[in-house]
Amino acid sequence: MRTHIVDKNGTHNRWNRDLPPVVEVESGDRVVMDCHDSSGSQMHPGATVADFMAMDRGWVHTITGPVFVKGAKPGDVLEIEIQRIDHQGWGWTSCVAGLGTLPDRFPNPHLFLWKLDGNFSDSLAPVRLPLAPFLGIVGVCPPKPGEHRTRPPGSFGGNLDVRDLVPGTRLFLPIFNEGALFSAGDGHAAQGNGEVCINGIEAPMHAEFRLTVRKDLRLDEPFAELPPARPALVPDRGQWAFIASAPQTMDAVRNVVNHAIDFLVARTGWTPELAYSLCSVALDLRLSQVVNTPQVTVTGTLARSLLPE
Repeated sequence: MRTHIVDKNGTHNRWNRDLPPVVEVESGDRVVMDCHDSSGSQMHPGATVADFMAMDRGWVHTITGPVFVKGAKPGDVLEIEIQRIDHQGWGWTSCVAGLGTLPDRFPNPHLFLWKLDGNFSDSLAPVRLPLAPFLGIVGVCPPKPGEHRTRPPGSFGGNLDVRDLVPGTRLFLPIFNEGALFSAGDGHAAQGNGEVCINGIEAPMHAEFRLTVRKDLRLDEPFAELPPARPALVPDRGQWAFIASAPQTMDAVRNVVNHAIDFLVARTGWTPELAYSLCSVALDLRLSQVVNTPQVTVTGTLARSLLPE
């Protein structure tokens, strides 16, 4: 097994099977990647809202790769063992006009910068936020020729934003092109299930993978073997749960998120924008029931340990 290092110069921001690989590896080799934040390093620890508004959106989702895995053929499966993901000490979360779960409530741009210290961030006092770094984009090149934006995920993986894909995970993706053409990036230091304001904690990352071609498997969609839950970084004091039902799932989601924001504003005195940002990195949404038609029920939970008693 060899180790290959890919720095931040080996990047792209469009899926395209005609892009030249940044490196060719053998099946079973290890790849160490230096990954930009989702802005392609346009943001920085001293960035302002003006900097955020001036950002070239065409560079959003600058990802590292593609990596050509020798022997990989269409119809095979790429096994991606996620070995390590480390943040680089800072990150950012934004609100973008017209995007996110609540575009009507938050029509103005907003930016919050996080300092990341080991396993926690204390940037949004009195919250002590546990960190759990992962990469929002892990994928192989899609099957269709030409350029494709990286925002939509698919059977090839890509912009899945599955926060469970932490070190210790084995992710399996169907291969559509010779060499698989693996790329990854869009690091998040923390994210709630839902990523409701459009961002988690967007952050540059160092990542390490082992890539293995599996000719004994067949897949149509991504599949993963997740590691055991890591020990809690803070004592478990239970959760706050926000519950809403509606005929349309997104209406129930919006009611849950609005309720959580109002709860945080009343409890902390924060602006709604800060509460919305915390919800995006810490609120966990889930479908509680889909059988009591026409109503769907959505629950959102926040760990009570985020705030002091």
